[in-house]
Amino acid sequence: MACAAAASGVAASSVVIPRAPSAACSSSASGTSTSLAVPKSFCGLGKSFGARVATANVAVAKAGAVAGAKAASQKRGVARASAEDDYAPLVGNVAPDFEAEAVFDQEFIKIKLSEYIGKKYVVLFFYPLDFTFVCPTEITAFSDRYSEFEKLDTEVIGVSIDSVFSHLAWVQTDRKSGGLGELSYPIVSDITKKISKSFGVLIPDQGIALRGLFIIDKQGVIQHATINNLGIGRSVDETLRTLQAVQYVQDNPDEVCPAGWKPGEKTMKPDSKLSKEYFEAI
Repeated sequence: MACAAAASGVAASSVVIPRAPSAACSSSASGTSTSLAVPKSFCGLGKSFGARVATANVAVAKAGAVAGAKAASQKRGVARASAEDDYAPLVGNVAPDFEAEAVFDQEFIKIKLSEYIGKKYVVLFFYPLDFTFVCPTEITAFSDRYSEFEKLDTEVIGVSIDSVFSHLAWVQTDRKSGGLGELSYPIVSDITKKISKSFGVLIPDQGIALRGLFIIDKQGVIQHATINNLGIGRSVDETLRTLQAVQYVQDNPDEVCPAGWKPGEKTMKPDSKLSKEYFEAI
């Protein structure tokens, strides 16, 4: 697997837990008690940090025996729902909402996706695991160009199935050692894997997410989705280009953007006659 967890990388990191004077978790070893200051919501580690995900209704399986079917098949009683009845594409629909813990500016925070509705576009991207190989190249690339997303009124959010403690350790690891260093945007902990599952990027038998990326508009609707396999990194340039195309089409609903379109280039009218102006010009 292209992205395998490097557990030794976590153990070797020096982690500074964000201070939270209002709460402390106590631990004892060999009769000696110590106090570790951590955010109140994390005391005990017994709490689930999972996101609340809006789950889709499952279509009722079609029942009844088919005329002429073998008795053995009827006895098994296998109820199969039509793929057409169950399938609903994410693009063009409201993004599944979630609320989850995240790490930003070396602090533990809460992220609720629906809170961005009416305020910002969102680039939401999933990656397999912390302390891996392709992942830090993508995460730091998005961070280094965060100001370009800011100018487009867009928030960037990263997500993986790791805990916030793993995220924090990775942020506190120097980039030259495979870490992230300071990031300009939050990374979410999907420790229950519910967010990854709701966005259709979870690999069930591995328990990690594919490299999914979603552009969500200010109405909370997914306008773009791309999913790469584990060994293939994503392009910040292409993400920005697609985001600009999404925004242009929304601002100019009577126009569409052709292949490879960039701001300032010619668009076309979605009309059999008017589109000829574009084709005649190329």
